[in-house]
Amino acid sequence: MIKVIQLGLGPIGQRLARYLVERDGIQIVGGVDPDPKKVGKDVGILAGFEDLGIPISPTLEECSATDSADVAVISTVSSLQKMESQIKEVVDYGLDIVSTCEELSHPWQTQPRIAQSIDEHCKQKEVACIGTGVNPGFLMDYLPSVLTSVCREVSQVKVERVQDARPRRKPFRDKIGAGLTKSEFEAKRDKIRHVGLTESVYLIGDAMNWELNNVREKMMPILTETHIKTESGTVAKGDVAGVRQIARGYQGDEEVITLIFEAAVGIEDSHDSIQITGTPSFTSNIAGGINGDIATSAIIVNALQSITQAAPGLKTMLDIHAPAYFSNL
Repeated sequence: MIKVIQLGLGPIGQRLARYLVERDGIQIVGGVDPDPKKVGKDVGILAGFEDLGIPISPTLEECSATDSADVAVISTVSSLQKMESQIKEVVDYGLDIVSTCEELSHPWQTQPRIAQSIDEHCKQKEVACIGTGVNPGFLMDYLPSVLTSVCREVSQVKVERVQDARPRRKPFRDKIGAGLTKSEFEAKRDKIRHVGLTESVYLIGDAMNWELNNVREKMMPILTETHIKTESGTVAKGDVAGVRQIARGYQGDEEVITLIFEAAVGIEDSHDSIQITGTPSFTSNIAGGINGDIATSAIIVNALQSITQAAPGLKTMLDIHAPAYFSNL
């Protein structure tokens, strides 16, 4: 039995709680969220199912389950800088960590000081920590790395994730700027983006043992050609439907990794495509794409067994036993 404390009970945290409860061999023993509207409420009731008898605590210090838990699942922020102290606090309680923090997925080149500090802290306390999800953590980095296993040689990796944002949760649509005017988008450009694309480039490079001398990323808005209805309102013609981001990894002047992320309301041809150029060259395509909210929550749950078996330290998906669905422990 893996006993879990859930930190962060927003939309993804609540979905995670449901997935954790339904899985044999996993038990939620605590919930933490500083939101005054959530503190004191039962984790199960907040997440939309039965009363679990587990009141939400405002801080980890006030959570009575720290002595009995094995793992903390953290779904709070995307910024590793904002999350560093939270990770270290959890580590001090001797808990392994699985987190949805995108910047934690492969921070060794993007934020080396923080990565090294977390790694050393985890090793000192003999716990393991990983950041994962559907993307980054699987579709645009780990999966293409695994697919190269059948290649004699590889010269280029190209991944394209194109998804209709209408079925996704509202915070995701907000994150990609859906519904903003062009001027509003430009004013908020530094806050609107898919987080983790550069980290995904470096994870693939790490897997291939490619030393990348340069990684470039750019983003542009996708504008609607018609009025599009979503569950949270209507996106007017000419306004922002979402974003298109491209990250490129180079060896010298040669582009060896290309990641294209496109998410917008109204996209008709959702898909996840991986193109490997090498011997052999091939393309793997997932028609319709994979729902990110479901997949992120699922891979967090499925990674719990792997992280509890991992050696101490800060890990990436390349470092742990490959997560897979398990019906029980």
